[in-house]
Amino acid sequence: MAVANTQTEFKGNPDIGFAPLYETVKIRFRRYRVYRQTVNELSALSNRELADLGLNRSMIRRVAMQAAEENTAR
Repeated sequence: MAVANTQTEFKGNPDIGFAPLYETVKIRFRRYRVYRQTVNELSALSNRELADLGLNRSMIRRVAMQAAEENTAR
């Protein structure tokens, strides 16, 4: 029976390791915070205030997701 033994060297290669994973987690957490803050703020508004903005309650999550994407895309 043959066994293949390979070892990967992580030193010197920035594309491999924990740095990209850390950056991805950081971006997703920032996006989640913006999403939750937007949902909370829009949910606190009355139906009339939402209508003044051209929104209704069913649009809150979609608008919050767009805000989170736009905010973290920069």
